[in-house]
Amino acid sequence: MDIDGLSFEELLELNQRVVARLKMLESMQAHLEMMRFHPGQRVSFAHQGGRLMGTVVKYNRKTVTVVTDNRQSWNVPPHLLSPVKDARPTQPQQPTSDKKRLR
Repeated sequence: MDIDGLSFEELLELNQRVVARLKMLESMQAHLEMMRFHPGQRVSFAHQGGRLMGTVVKYNRKTVTVVTDNRQSWNVPPHLLSPVKDARPTQPQQPTSDKKRLR
């Protein structure tokens, strides 16, 4: 695509369309990654050199809410989660007010 002949306004419009398309593709990818997990499923994720284990309690727009075994609530991007093998589903515990965000 040759963009050298486009005016300033045309370039702005093209940029807006590209950004919108990238956001949509990112949203679709996050949704597909989230669908690997379901509420009640045991998962783990890396944190400060170790691994935390918890239970998926809900989906958010770009993250999954996980309540850890010590009852802390974390919003974790789905690509950082790993399913825990050989774990039976548990009832999600009520999160405490200690809500963490992992990016």
